[in-house]
Amino acid sequence: MAMKSYRYQAEILVKDYLLADPFVRYTSVLGGIFMCKMAYDFTQLISSFYFKGYASLTKIQRIEWNNRGMSNGHAVFITLMSLYLVFFSDLFSDSIEGLVTFRNSNLSTFTLGVSVGYFMTDLAMIFWLYPSLGGMEYVLHHVLSIISISYSMLSGEGQLYTYMVLISETTTPGINLRWFLDTAGMKRSSAYLVNGVAMFFAWLIARIFLFLYLFYHIYLHYDQIRQMHTFGYLLSFLVPIVLFAMNMMWFGKILKGLKKMLAKRQ
Repeated sequence: MAMKSYRYQAEILVKDYLLADPFVRYTSVLGGIFMCKMAYDFTQLISSFYFKGYASLTKIQRIEWNNRGMSNGHAVFITLMSLYLVFFSDLFSDSIEGLVTFRNSNLSTFTLGVSVGYFMTDLAMIFWLYPSLGGMEYVLHHVLSIISISYSMLSGEGQLYTYMVLISETTTPGINLRWFLDTAGMKRSSAYLVNGVAMFFAWLIARIFLFLYLFYHIYLHYDQIRQMHTFGYLLSFLVPIVLFAMNMMWFGKILKGLKKMLAKRQ
């Protein structure tokens, strides 16, 4: 009986407060920041127990190590939610009447808010330790992400395209694992090679092919995009184009690194 009571109270909390219309935008952003703090501390705790070399890392390396654990937490969460909302839920289904560019729900808005909270936290850490956690390309990426996701969250416009772009976060764990293995002195290990190959294909699918599909979808639904507010209309084109250009630049570096790594193995 006690368990049922606690479960009922938890459901009421989520339904009437976390996902309630007046609060969802604020609780979601705060939830994203809180999630970052939890993931950062959890990474630090687990690493100090299970990775013997963690204590020997420099202060900056430990901060980046924990930051990448936080990054993985967001990547897993937003990838799963994006895949569900885009491909498995009925929210953006073509079988439903109405403009797809204006569809949203409390769940989709809450999820975007969590992502805004993450990007704000990560950008603050980048500025705090600049340029140790990333250069201007990371600043540009995060600023564009915060602006576009925040607009989609607050206005309810273009959430489908926002989630299509966020699916690309599926490549983040592989990128972080590469850094973890390198920092741990395992650059010549088989795990490093396997991760490099997996990262190449994941990037090709999630950040190249998916963006091409996104552009095709925008072309097919251009008449609906024209009905968005001017700022949302501009974001629908500007953000994907800039991110796609950055993805192509990084993909070239990944391909170059993979070729170099395979050549050393021969």
